[in-house]
Amino acid sequence: MDDIAAWLEGIGLGQCAELFRANDLTAAVLPELTDQDLRELGLSLGHRRLLLKAINDRAKSSDEAAPLEEAVTPPPSAREAGTLRPGAERRQLTVMFCDLVGSTALAARLDPEDMRAVIVGYQHACSEVIRRYEGHLAKYMGDGVLAYFGYPLAHEDDAERAVRAGLELAESVGRHTASGARLAARLGIATGQVVVGDLIGEGAAQEEAVIGETPNLAARLQALAKPGSVVISQATRRLVGGLFELTELGPLRVKGFAEPLAAWQVEGEGQAEGRFEALHGERLTPLVGREHELGILLERWAWAKDGDGPDRAPLGRARHRQVAPDPQPDRAAGPRTLYPPALLLLALPHQQRPLSSGGTARAGSGVPGRRYR
Repeated sequence: MDDIAAWLEGIGLGQCAELFRANDLTAAVLPELTDQDLRELGLSLGHRRLLLKAINDRAKSSDEAAPLEEAVTPPPSAREAGTLRPGAERRQLTVMFCDLVGSTALAARLDPEDMRAVIVGYQHACSEVIRRYEGHLAKYMGDGVLAYFGYPLAHEDDAERAVRAGLELAESVGRHTASGARLAARLGIATGQVVVGDLIGEGAAQEEAVIGETPNLAARLQALAKPGSVVISQATRRLVGGLFELTELGPLRVKGFAEPLAAWQVEGEGQAEGRFEALHGERLTPLVGREHELGILLERWAWAKDGDGPDRAPLGRARHRQVAPDPQPDRAAGPRTLYPPALLLLALPHQQRPLSSGGTARAGSGVPGRRYR
């Protein structure tokens, strides 16, 4: 009966709780109540209509009119099918907010049906890009789109995926036109710890809540972005490293945050030769006390570049070791030093290393057909 009282309070008829209790009206009999039944209870016409509508809405929101006490327990078929969502959990999440620039002015100029076509096309472009990068399209908010990267499916490069999706989304929206003008989107991306998974709301309005400052920060960054641009938070910038060309916007005063926040505008793809350099190059420390070893490596690499590179090791070891040639071939044959191929590349400056995206070693290098990745 306490559930009935709470339900009546929720629809504005809390004063009827005692009446229901006195007449033994439980949640199980709610769907059977008629206007005549409520009239006999002494309810006014307005209260009868309101109560019948609430009972009808409740029946529509569930497959069967279950008692309120049982409504929180899903049917066995749903449990067996594994469709139940897990409970709320704490995890790192990258949140992306996308907003259609100038939509209010556009709505004032266009017929409602034409504006609907614009919004539908814009939303379709957003969903297509977000799903391609395996993000989760959480909610449409008119001309705004909220997306998660890292929930429910997580990747180690979710921040990178979000930024790439943002760049592609800005470009995709920019290819659409309305009323003779090109559309533009602006995006904000932030990464941080959140609690996600709680279901809030009812019926069509039900959604998964994300608790934490990250969604708020992403929304604020979106408001700071220029049309057609992507702005990211400090945490996101740290995760993407040098994968993208960034412009620092400086410490910014953001509504709702006590301290100024660092932010970066994404200009495009970075110039790093490979992912390792892009993600770790800024944090690498120099070798200490290895002058002799570095000298050997540089000497061997100079030979390799001149076409006098290492011969192949005997069959069965070719994949693991290379033989460095003797710097004095005229002298009597003696022991030869073996070096792993990877060591021969350690000391090479970035601009002189073999291609990291499938470049083939030059002829005569002693490693025919070897591809570097």
